[in-house]
Amino acid sequence: MGLGFDVHAFAEDAGRKLILGGVEIPFEKGLLGHSDADVLAHAVTDALLGAAGLEDIGHYFPDTDEQFKDADSIELLRRVRAVVGESWQVANVDAVVICERPKIRDHRDEMKRTLAGALGVKPSRVGVRGTTSERLGFTGRGEGIAAQAVCLLESSQDSER
Repeated sequence: MGLGFDVHAFAEDAGRKLILGGVEIPFEKGLLGHSDADVLAHAVTDALLGAAGLEDIGHYFPDTDEQFKDADSIELLRRVRAVVGESWQVANVDAVVICERPKIRDHRDEMKRTLAGALGVKPSRVGVRGTTSERLGFTGRGEGIAAQAVCLLESSQDSER
């Protein structure tokens, strides 16, 4: 089992898109980051890496490397899934997006489908929820978005028995 956490501040650039779980969310602000700053995809990626006992997302996709500038985080998740390899199957991913705004409820199903596609699993194996921080901290003040995720892997050899 692995745990992932990520956080990004909102960008001052009014033209920056808000991407969560690979889905463009209509909102007046996007997130600041070297890649597309998809905080949800980053948390899921780190959870997957942690479950496999591998390095964190920054090891594979450093923010000092220009080839990852504005990178599609769902594509990075696909690449990490390949690194983890077929000896591990994703049993379950559960994630929570922490922000006051925007509300994600209308986008959860699409996020689940997008994340599931990158992980190579059915959407029923991916949970995505939203919560607030009750107006506390940087998320409560509307300064950014955080996400947490857990990932459970099963050995492919175990599932064949």
